[in-house]
Amino acid sequence: MKKIILTVAAVFALSFTNAQDKKESNGSQTSKGKWLIEANTGFGTIASANTGLSYSSQGDLKQMSIGAEGGYFIMDNLAIKLGLGYNSTDDGTGNVGGFAYKIGAKYYIMGNIPVQVDYTGASGDVYKVGSETPSYLGLQAGYAVFLGENVSIEPGIRYNSTMNKDAAPDSAFQLCVGFALHF
Repeated sequence: MKKIILTVAAVFALSFTNAQDKKESNGSQTSKGKWLIEANTGFGTIASANTGLSYSSQGDLKQMSIGAEGGYFIMDNLAIKLGLGYNSTDDGTGNVGGFAYKIGAKYYIMGNIPVQVDYTGASGDVYKVGSETPSYLGLQAGYAVFLGENVSIEPGIRYNSTMNKDAAPDSAFQLCVGFALHF
């Protein structure tokens, strides 16, 4: 009787452990086939061509950005991302707006250290310097805090390197906080 109970307990423990391993590898928020939707807030310099959320007001100058990014995990921990944002500037004489777009890749080192590289461009009068519009190469790194199966908060630092010095402000660092949905 003792041997039967020990055998049943061992089979149960082995089954439970195996089920947990499968759940962790197939149910991870960053597993192949999962989707990601995120919104980022930026602190510090507001880079033009922003696909995040920001608002700045200094005297008569008001700048606002609203946007989001989405991604698909093509393999475990690696997502291909697209973003779209609307940016407006009001200097007291009128409101000018334009759209920003982003394409990039995000990799989660050890499942919770996101590193991203992307290209950001823009269209619209809010961005034009002469006939030129800005473009940036962006690098971002942070730490993902998973609050459950579907939500994460990702504080980090971002560097936007201007690719068109005639139309874009100088390269700049930003502190950012991302809020992501995983499904």
